[in-house]
Amino acid sequence: MAAFKTIDDLDVAGKRVLVRVDFNVPMVDGRVSDATRIERSLPTIRDLAARGARVVLLSHFGRPKGRRVAEMSLAPVAAALDAALDGSPVAFAPDCVGPAAAAAVAALADGGILLLENLRFHPGEEANDPAFARDLAALGDLYVNDAFAVSHRAHASVEALARLLPAAAGRLMQAELENLAAALTAPARPLAVVIGGAKISTKLALLGNLAETADTLIVGGGMANTFLHALGVDVAASLCEHDLAETARAILERAHAAGCEVVLPIDATVAERLATGAASRTVPIKQVPAGHMILDVGPATVRDLSARLGACRTLVWNGPLGCFEVPPFDAGTNAVAAKAAALTREHHLLSVAGGGDTVAALAHAGVLDDFSYVSTAGGAFLEWLEGKPLPGVEALVAAAG
Repeated sequence: MAAFKTIDDLDVAGKRVLVRVDFNVPMVDGRVSDATRIERSLPTIRDLAARGARVVLLSHFGRPKGRRVAEMSLAPVAAALDAALDGSPVAFAPDCVGPAAAAAVAALADGGILLLENLRFHPGEEANDPAFARDLAALGDLYVNDAFAVSHRAHASVEALARLLPAAAGRLMQAELENLAAALTAPARPLAVVIGGAKISTKLALLGNLAETADTLIVGGGMANTFLHALGVDVAASLCEHDLAETARAILERAHAAGCEVVLPIDATVAERLATGAASRTVPIKQVPAGHMILDVGPATVRDLSARLGACRTLVWNGPLGCFEVPPFDAGTNAVAAKAAALTREHHLLSVAGGGDTVAALAHAGVLDDFSYVSTAGGAFLEWLEGKPLPGVEALVAAAG
């Protein structure tokens, strides 16, 4: 990965530092219900404030589509940030540009923290409008991007602003980029990639890129059924994109040509219905009974995958291996995740995971804190796996000269 500056490279004392954060947090009855994204931004905010910066936070919230929507104000987030900072006062401006924002920034003392109102109240944000970016830039002396989760979007506060002010990555962005580079850009090999989830159609670009990057590509979840079907296996009533059989075969051929082994389930836990406690049984993958659905990988597959992980040095994981939300169909994902976590604790494996379902599955398995790094970014993480350039990251690299 090309070089980028970090906040260690900036002289921030007495400077107005515009920090792009991702405070698009869950809200219930006007209160933040999960402060994880706020908490992950705290190292950058605290570091800058401690060094005498005037910290000006920029974020979007929801999809107001360029107009002011009272229910999408960031005002409740300012209160949650105040609490997360143990009562350090957080000022709030009722707009992100214009006189109100300028007055709030001017009132900031060294070490002060200010949250500006929802960027997406202005259509210029999502349009990456240069004029809107210049209005934002007028409020600061330096720019810090600490929002990897939105860096796949060429929005004004993510892309254009980084080209108008001296720019650097915040602590969270730095951690994301360094861990992702270690996992896929220049990984210790062998590199295994677990790709799960329901459908091939949602991860075509990702599968194509990884088939040429990984040493071992482990396919689970519903999308494995499409590959099995493409190889002539009867998957009975299982979720399967029958019309993508040719696409699946093309991915297998692409992987073979690149020297990547694609690993599919060798047995499965099947049932006639998806429900908690539904009657289920384990069968070899070529013996799925009529009317049954493949809902999880079986114990032989778990043993096979665990042994393969033991021979690897780097693991990238995106997507569950089965319907983990509904016991007993969480057993396969839980067991393989536990093996990956154990190998990570033993310093045998660098493990990086990301994506919404993946984070939920690893949390369910009780191993979220045992992986080397877990990205909470959804779309940005997937586009990185697909090998696409991320506008926010590209802008930081350009700013580093």
